[in-house]
Amino acid sequence: MRPEQSSLINLHLAVLLFGGTALFSKLISLSALDITVYRTAIAFITLACILKFKGSVFKLRETKDYAIVVLLGVCVGLHWVTYFAAMQMAGIAVGVIAFFTYPVITVLLEPLFFKGNIKRKDIFTAAVVMCGIYLLVPGSDPGNQITLGIATGVFSGALFALRNLLQKKLFSSYGGPHTMFYQTLIASLMLCAFVEVPPSDLSTENLFLIVLAGCIFTAIPHALFASSLRYLSATTAGLISCLQPLYATVLAYMLLAETITLSTLAGGILVVSAACYETWSITRNKL
Repeated sequence: MRPEQSSLINLHLAVLLFGGTALFSKLISLSALDITVYRTAIAFITLACILKFKGSVFKLRETKDYAIVVLLGVCVGLHWVTYFAAMQMAGIAVGVIAFFTYPVITVLLEPLFFKGNIKRKDIFTAAVVMCGIYLLVPGSDPGNQITLGIATGVFSGALFALRNLLQKKLFSSYGGPHTMFYQTLIASLMLCAFVEVPPSDLSTENLFLIVLAGCIFTAIPHALFASSLRYLSATTAGLISCLQPLYATVLAYMLLAETITLSTLAGGILVVSAACYETWSITRNKL
């Protein structure tokens, strides 16, 4: 098998596992914050083993990089808490779709970090996303739990976009596993003081699911995604990443019997289409 084919398989597997992460918001009977703390702790340990196996250097090159990685870790921690909270409130399909506003949010925030202006096409795609989000909101009671979950999902997307832009501007010289090693450590330490259920009180089932989420569905897909970029273009990686809401929705339907309405489907198509377009547009111009 050629390296390009192997990388493509790794990329699809990584995105599938990223989509599967959403299931743990329902499978693990803990709060979003507790899930995040334990998940990031397990991911940190797994990434440490991966880096050790590869013979990588753990130490950062410059002192200032430690301050930068703390900022990135805070963004990641808050992003994951709100990500799980969104799906616990609004359901997996709606929560993931709301989060996937992040490519468009990235485009709107990018001029604040790099030279450039917002283009008319970006305003158009932002409008398409707003229409998609509007379709997700239940018409009968726009102030209910689902609406709060949608708002939380969009906020999670904004945090993720902010993390990505900060990492690109300040921390791009480090590889994916190295970067996530520190970010998962910071996120876990930052949030551990607020844990409601201590490790000693975790049920066997929850403990198993947390290990599964942190190791198989967090550390490994990040490593696979980073390695796939060695042979695949940024455009390919970005567009395949847009399959994450589809994978998450299908897995939620198959394993949790979670269904979606026609308005959710229509809103999801608008949001994901806008995300795909912006991802393709950004990466095409940078190749």
